[in-house]
Amino acid sequence: MTEKNGTEHSPAISLSKVLERAPDLISLYKQAGASVRRHGLEGVRAAVYLVLDRSGSMRRYYQDGTMQHLAEQILSLSAHLDDDGTVPVVFFSTDVDGSTDLALGGHRGRINKLHLSLGHMGRTNYHWAMDEVIDHYLDNGSNSPALVVFQTDGGPTSKLAAERYLCKAAHLPLFWQFIGFGDPDNNEFEFLHKLDTLAVPARRIVDNAGFFHAGRTPKAIEDQHLFDQLLHEFPDWLAAARTAHIVQ
Repeated sequence: MTEKNGTEHSPAISLSKVLERAPDLISLYKQAGASVRRHGLEGVRAAVYLVLDRSGSMRRYYQDGTMQHLAEQILSLSAHLDDDGTVPVVFFSTDVDGSTDLALGGHRGRINKLHLSLGHMGRTNYHWAMDEVIDHYLDNGSNSPALVVFQTDGGPTSKLAAERYLCKAAHLPLFWQFIGFGDPDNNEFEFLHKLDTLAVPARRIVDNAGFFHAGRTPKAIEDQHLFDQLLHEFPDWLAAARTAHIVQ
Protein backbone atom coordinates (compact mmCIF):
# COMPACT_ATOMS: atom_id res chain seq x y z
CA MET A 1 0.00 0.00 0.00
CA THR A 2 1.44 3.35 -0.97
CA GLU A 3 2.09 5.97 1.67
CA LYS A 4 2.55 8.85 -0.73
CA ASN A 5 0.21 11.70 -1.46
CA GLY A 6 1.42 11.89 -5.04
CA THR A 7 1.68 15.19 -6.85
CA GLU A 8 2.65 13.81 -10.23
CA HIS A 9 -0.06 13.90 -12.90
CA SER A 10 0.58 10.31 -13.84
CA PRO A 11 -0.93 6.97 -12.84
CA ALA A 12 0.62 5.13 -9.93
CA ILE A 13 1.37 2.20 -12.26
CA SER A 14 2.26 3.01 -15.85
CA LEU A 15 0.54 1.68 -18.93
CA SER A 16 3.70 -0.20 -19.91
CA LYS A 17 3.80 -2.02 -16.57
CA VAL A 18 0.14 -2.99 -16.82
CA LEU A 19 0.74 -4.18 -20.38
CA GLU A 20 3.60 -6.32 -19.12
CA ARG A 21 1.84 -7.80 -16.08
CA ALA A 22 -1.84 -7.81 -17.01
CA PRO A 23 -2.44 -7.15 -20.74
CA ASP A 24 -6.03 -8.40 -20.43
CA LEU A 25 -6.80 -5.37 -18.21
CA ILE A 26 -5.57 -2.67 -20.61
CA SER A 27 -9.05 -1.63 -21.74
CA LEU A 28 -10.30 -1.39 -18.16
CA TYR A 29 -7.14 0.44 -17.11
CA LYS A 30 -7.62 3.08 -19.85
CA GLN A 31 -11.28 3.59 -19.00
CA ALA A 32 -10.47 3.90 -15.30
CA GLY A 33 -7.83 6.50 -16.17
CA ALA A 34 -10.35 8.55 -18.13
CA SER A 35 -12.66 8.57 -15.12
CA VAL A 36 -9.81 9.50 -12.76
CA ARG A 37 -9.01 12.50 -14.96
CA ARG A 38 -12.68 13.45 -15.32
CA HIS A 39 -13.03 13.63 -11.53
CA GLY A 40 -9.86 15.70 -11.05
CA LEU A 41 -7.98 12.90 -9.30
CA GLU A 42 -4.82 12.86 -11.41
CA GLY A 43 -1.81 12.46 -9.14
CA VAL A 44 -3.90 11.50 -6.12
CA ARG A 45 -2.53 8.47 -4.30
CA ALA A 46 -4.90 6.28 -2.32
CA ALA A 47 -5.14 2.68 -1.19
CA VAL A 48 -8.03 0.72 -2.69
CA TYR A 49 -9.90 -2.08 -0.90
CA LEU A 50 -12.60 -4.42 -2.18
CA VAL A 51 -15.23 -6.01 0.08
CA LEU A 52 -17.38 -8.77 -1.42
CA ASP A 53 -20.67 -10.17 -0.14
CA ARG A 54 -20.87 -13.97 0.21
CA SER A 55 -24.38 -14.23 1.62
CA GLY A 56 -26.44 -17.07 0.17
CA SER A 57 -28.30 -14.89 -2.32
CA MET A 58 -25.01 -13.90 -3.96
CA ARG A 59 -24.29 -17.37 -5.40
CA ARG A 60 -25.36 -16.58 -8.97
CA TYR A 61 -23.08 -13.54 -9.17
CA TYR A 62 -20.07 -15.70 -8.44
CA GLN A 63 -21.19 -18.39 -10.86
CA ASP A 64 -21.75 -16.04 -13.82
CA GLY A 65 -18.42 -14.19 -13.46
CA THR A 66 -19.87 -10.91 -12.19
CA MET A 67 -17.71 -10.90 -9.06
CA GLN A 68 -14.53 -11.68 -10.96
CA HIS A 69 -15.32 -8.86 -13.38
CA LEU A 70 -15.90 -6.40 -10.54
CA ALA A 71 -12.58 -7.38 -9.00
CA GLU A 72 -10.82 -6.76 -12.31
CA GLN A 73 -12.48 -3.35 -12.59
CA ILE A 74 -11.33 -2.40 -9.09
CA LEU A 75 -7.80 -3.70 -9.71
CA SER A 76 -7.63 -1.60 -12.89
CA LEU A 77 -8.79 1.50 -11.02
CA SER A 78 -6.32 0.82 -8.21
CA ALA A 79 -3.44 0.89 -10.70
CA HIS A 80 -4.08 4.63 -11.14
CA LEU A 81 -4.17 5.37 -7.40
CA ASP A 82 -1.83 2.92 -5.65
CA ASP A 83 1.64 1.85 -6.76
CA ASP A 84 1.79 -1.61 -5.15
CA GLY A 85 -0.31 -3.37 -7.79
CA THR A 86 -2.52 -5.17 -5.27
CA VAL A 87 -6.01 -4.76 -3.83
CA PRO A 88 -6.79 -6.24 -0.40
CA VAL A 89 -10.04 -8.23 -0.76
CA VAL A 90 -12.36 -9.17 2.12
CA PHE A 91 -15.13 -11.77 1.69
CA PHE A 92 -17.96 -11.59 4.21
CA SER A 93 -21.31 -13.09 5.09
CA THR A 94 -22.34 -13.76 8.70
CA ASP A 95 -18.71 -13.08 9.65
CA VAL A 96 -15.51 -12.47 7.69
CA ASP A 97 -15.23 -15.55 5.47
CA GLY A 98 -11.70 -14.87 4.25
CA SER A 99 -9.32 -12.27 2.86
CA THR A 100 -6.57 -12.08 0.27
CA ASP A 101 -4.55 -9.70 -1.88
CA LEU A 102 -5.55 -9.51 -5.54
CA ALA A 103 -2.45 -8.72 -7.60
CA LEU A 104 -1.91 -7.55 -11.16
CA GLY A 105 -1.02 -10.64 -13.12
CA GLY A 106 -2.34 -12.99 -10.46
CA HIS A 107 -5.96 -11.96 -10.81
CA ARG A 108 -7.26 -14.31 -13.49
CA GLY A 109 -10.04 -16.52 -12.15
CA ARG A 110 -8.92 -15.86 -8.60
CA ILE A 111 -12.16 -14.54 -7.10
CA ASN A 112 -14.35 -17.54 -7.87
CA LYS A 113 -11.56 -19.95 -6.90
CA LEU A 114 -11.25 -18.31 -3.50
CA HIS A 115 -15.02 -18.08 -3.09
CA LEU A 116 -15.40 -21.82 -3.68
CA SER A 117 -12.72 -22.56 -1.08
CA LEU A 118 -14.49 -20.59 1.65
CA GLY A 119 -17.40 -22.94 2.20
CA HIS A 120 -20.80 -22.01 3.62
CA MET A 121 -22.47 -18.81 2.45
CA GLY A 122 -24.22 -17.22 5.43
CA ARG A 123 -26.20 -14.11 6.31
CA THR A 124 -25.17 -10.48 5.82
CA ASN A 125 -23.18 -8.58 8.46
CA TYR A 126 -21.36 -5.49 7.23
CA HIS A 127 -19.64 -4.55 10.47
CA TRP A 128 -17.27 -7.51 10.68
CA ALA A 129 -16.00 -6.77 7.17
CA MET A 130 -15.66 -3.09 8.04
CA ASP A 131 -13.69 -4.05 11.13
CA GLU A 132 -11.37 -6.21 9.00
CA VAL A 133 -10.68 -3.32 6.61
CA ILE A 134 -10.06 -0.90 9.46
CA ASP A 135 -7.64 -3.29 11.17
CA HIS A 136 -5.77 -3.92 7.91
CA TYR A 137 -5.48 -0.19 7.25
CA LEU A 138 -4.25 0.61 10.77
CA ASP A 139 -1.86 -2.35 10.86
CA ASN A 140 -0.30 -1.15 7.62
CA GLY A 141 0.70 2.11 9.27
CA SER A 142 -0.35 4.19 6.29
CA ASN A 143 -1.60 7.76 6.45
CA SER A 144 -2.78 7.84 2.85
CA PRO A 145 -6.49 8.05 2.04
CA ALA A 146 -8.26 4.84 1.10
CA LEU A 147 -11.19 4.06 -1.17
CA VAL A 148 -13.15 1.04 0.09
CA VAL A 149 -15.43 -0.47 -2.54
CA PHE A 150 -18.06 -2.40 -0.57
CA GLN A 151 -20.35 -4.66 -2.61
CA THR A 152 -23.57 -6.21 -1.26
CA ASP A 153 -26.99 -7.37 -2.43
CA GLY A 154 -28.95 -6.25 0.63
CA GLY A 155 -29.01 -4.64 4.02
CA PRO A 156 -27.18 -6.17 7.00
CA THR A 157 -28.65 -8.32 9.73
CA SER A 158 -27.25 -5.87 12.28
CA LYS A 159 -28.03 -2.41 10.96
CA LEU A 160 -27.15 -0.65 14.22
CA ALA A 161 -23.65 -2.16 14.26
CA ALA A 162 -23.00 -1.17 10.63
CA GLU A 163 -24.14 2.39 11.27
CA ARG A 164 -22.00 2.63 14.40
CA TYR A 165 -18.90 1.38 12.59
CA LEU A 166 -19.38 3.83 9.73
CA CYS A 167 -19.72 6.79 12.09
CA LYS A 168 -16.66 5.80 14.12
CA ALA A 169 -14.65 5.22 10.94
CA ALA A 170 -15.37 8.79 9.80
CA HIS A 171 -12.33 9.84 11.85
CA LEU A 172 -10.08 7.67 9.66
CA PRO A 173 -8.91 8.38 6.08
CA LEU A 174 -11.35 5.78 4.69
CA PHE A 175 -14.12 6.44 2.19
CA TRP A 176 -16.75 3.69 1.88
CA GLN A 177 -18.29 3.38 -1.58
CA PHE A 178 -21.19 0.92 -1.37
CA ILE A 179 -22.48 -0.88 -4.48
CA GLY A 180 -25.84 -2.65 -4.45
CA PHE A 181 -26.45 -5.68 -6.67
CA GLY A 182 -29.93 -7.04 -7.38
CA ASP A 183 -33.57 -5.99 -7.46
CA PRO A 184 -33.91 -2.18 -7.45
CA ASP A 185 -37.18 -2.55 -5.53
CA ASN A 186 -35.43 -4.35 -2.67
CA ASN A 187 -36.34 -2.36 0.44
CA GLU A 188 -33.06 -3.45 2.02
CA PHE A 189 -31.26 -0.85 -0.08
CA GLU A 190 -33.02 1.86 1.89
CA PHE A 191 -30.46 1.23 4.62
CA LEU A 192 -27.58 1.92 2.22
CA HIS A 193 -29.25 5.17 1.20
CA LYS A 194 -29.45 5.97 4.91
CA LEU A 195 -25.72 5.36 5.37
CA ASP A 196 -25.05 7.63 2.41
CA THR A 197 -27.05 10.47 3.98
CA LEU A 198 -26.28 10.25 7.71
CA ALA A 199 -26.12 13.73 9.18
CA VAL A 200 -22.85 15.69 9.30
CA PRO A 201 -21.58 16.68 11.84
CA ALA A 202 -24.32 15.36 14.15
CA ARG A 203 -23.57 11.69 13.39
CA ARG A 204 -20.12 11.78 11.75
CA ILE A 205 -17.39 14.34 11.30
CA VAL A 206 -17.48 14.14 7.48
CA ASP A 207 -19.61 12.38 4.86
CA ASN A 208 -17.50 9.23 4.48
CA ALA A 209 -19.82 7.05 2.37
CA GLY A 210 -21.47 6.85 -1.02
CA PHE A 211 -23.97 4.43 -2.55
CA PHE A 212 -25.10 3.47 -6.01
CA HIS A 213 -27.29 0.66 -7.24
CA ALA A 214 -25.88 -1.47 -10.06
CA GLY A 215 -29.12 -3.32 -10.84
CA ARG A 216 -29.94 -6.97 -11.42
CA THR A 217 -27.17 -7.48 -14.00
CA PRO A 218 -24.17 -5.46 -12.78
CA LYS A 219 -21.83 -7.14 -15.27
CA ALA A 220 -23.80 -5.49 -18.09
CA ILE A 221 -23.08 -1.96 -16.84
CA GLU A 222 -20.63 -0.06 -19.02
CA ASP A 223 -17.23 0.02 -17.37
CA GLN A 224 -16.99 3.77 -17.81
CA HIS A 225 -20.26 4.29 -15.95
CA LEU A 226 -19.14 2.08 -13.07
CA PHE A 227 -15.84 3.95 -12.69
CA ASP A 228 -17.66 7.29 -12.72
CA GLN A 229 -20.05 6.08 -10.02
CA LEU A 230 -17.18 4.75 -7.90
CA LEU A 231 -15.43 8.12 -7.99
CA HIS A 232 -18.49 10.40 -7.91
CA GLU A 233 -18.28 11.35 -4.22
CA PHE A 234 -14.63 10.55 -3.54
CA PRO A 235 -13.22 14.00 -4.49
CA ASP A 236 -15.72 15.80 -2.19
CA TRP A 237 -14.80 13.48 0.67
CA LEU A 238 -11.08 14.10 0.06
CA ALA A 239 -11.63 17.86 0.28
CA ALA A 240 -13.73 17.57 3.45
CA ALA A 241 -11.29 15.12 5.04
CA ARG A 242 -8.37 17.46 4.37
CA THR A 243 -10.28 20.38 5.88
CA ALA A 244 -11.00 18.27 8.96
CA HIS A 245 -7.31 17.17 9.11
CA ILE A 246 -8.31 13.52 8.63
CA VAL A 247 -6.23 13.41 5.45
CA GLN A 248 -2.96 15.32 5.43
